[in-house]
Amino acid sequence: MVSKCANPECGASFRYFHQGRLFRLETESGYDRRRAFGPESGSKKPLRHIEFFWLCQECDAKMILVSEKGSGVAVRPRLKSAAAGIA
Repeated sequence: MVSKCANPECGASFRYFHQGRLFRLETESGYDRRRAFGPESGSKKPLRHIEFFWLCQECDAKMILVSEKGSGVAVRPRLKSAAAGIA
């Protein structure tokens, strides 16, 4: 369950869906042990599941969430549009 902003430096509490942005990301955690019993006993595939993350309205304006292989979900600065710098 989402309870606070995914930005570790922010303490905003989740209250309403219309405030901020909800992200649905597929994450990996460990290996699926059930595969060891099937015909693919030599393959080790990561167990994947869906997780929800929330950025408050203030953080959403300047940041995004990304799923990075090996390190999980991270908050990154939002890149400014190239068109915004052209006058």
